[in-house]
Amino acid sequence: MQKNKKQKFINTYNVIFHEEDDDGYSVSVPSLPGCFSQGDNFDDAIKNIKEAIELYLEDKTVEEVRSKREFMVPLTLSLRYA
Repeated sequence: MQKNKKQKFINTYNVIFHEEDDDGYSVSVPSLPGCFSQGDNFDDAIKNIKEAIELYLEDKTVEEVRSKREFMVPLTLSLRYA
């Protein structure tokens, strides 16, 4: 009986860290809708979001897992407040 082999490759995902008011961080992955995590400190947040991404992608095909090129650009706005 032949085992179902999973392909392995390296992929890069942008993650966004939000510093919480009561310490810790919440983390999201824009290219994976609904993929969120958190941690009491930065290292925990990294560890937890890696696990969340792995779980999110667990049953996906290679085509579904490959990310498209993403980038962030700073945008400066001049706003007026009443």
